[in-house]
Amino acid sequence: MIYKKIIPSDIFIVIVFTLLTVIFIMFPPLSNTWIRTVLGLPIVLFFPGYALIAALFPRKDDLDGIERVALSFGLSIAVVPLLGLGLNYTPWGIRLIPILVTLVIFTLGMCVITIYRRSELPEEEAFSVPFAALYASLSEEIFTSPQSRLDKMLTVILVLSILVSVIMLVYVIVTPKQGEKFTEFYILGPGGMADDYPTELNLSDSKMVIVGIVNHEYDVVSYSLELVLDNELLAQYQETIMLSHNETWERNVTFTPDKAGEDMKLQFLLYKEYNYTAPYRDLHLWINVSEK
Repeated sequence: MIYKKIIPSDIFIVIVFTLLTVIFIMFPPLSNTWIRTVLGLPIVLFFPGYALIAALFPRKDDLDGIERVALSFGLSIAVVPLLGLGLNYTPWGIRLIPILVTLVIFTLGMCVITIYRRSELPEEEAFSVPFAALYASLSEEIFTSPQSRLDKMLTVILVLSILVSVIMLVYVIVTPKQGEKFTEFYILGPGGMADDYPTELNLSDSKMVIVGIVNHEYDVVSYSLELVLDNELLAQYQETIMLSHNETWERNVTFTPDKAGEDMKLQFLLYKEYNYTAPYRDLHLWINVSEK
């Protein structure tokens, strides 16, 4: 008998789960909820591999259930980085939307192949996940089997323990873990590299460096920037730099020495939350300034 189901139940779940993930990632305010993370993890860690395994091995006796689950995780971990590597050589690059679109196309494409290949097999040979049979077996085990009350209570406790464990695992995954609070503060040469700094200058010449700030303080922080040459204020960045957590600020900063000298210390002082008693971060260059 030809396999009659249009979409097998396990593939239907993969498709629905994938489409729900797209909705919760693409559309605010859904994209700001913890559900986005819960849906996103299987899309990266399980479903691509499961869809690939389902397409490659449509028969029931090709692989057993444990092998399919294990290979689904393993192939997902292998396939997703390969897709990301391919995206790296495209104009879109490795960004959220291109990665999401690529994973969705790959997963749904494998699902289509799976549906076609299983439809070509007799129903008794095509692989399927017997969700109804599993539910009926569990229900019978708990409610109708001739067990003692203690055995039934232990079965219910076991099921509840599994559910609680899954819920706790999801909570641990989606709850952000606050690490060490710090701020990155760096200066780069005009070429954007940590070298070729302008250290030989003529008096009143203007030179440029790139100054960067990255907020890892787990809060919105305001920063102020000053340039000091030999303990005298040379320039003050007028703009208050307001950064959210993990936000980066990088600008070209131009300075003009107002006196000549050798081995003068040019300091870049970063202040936090308008506290000017002491700099929060301090970087410096040693420069020589001639009068010519």
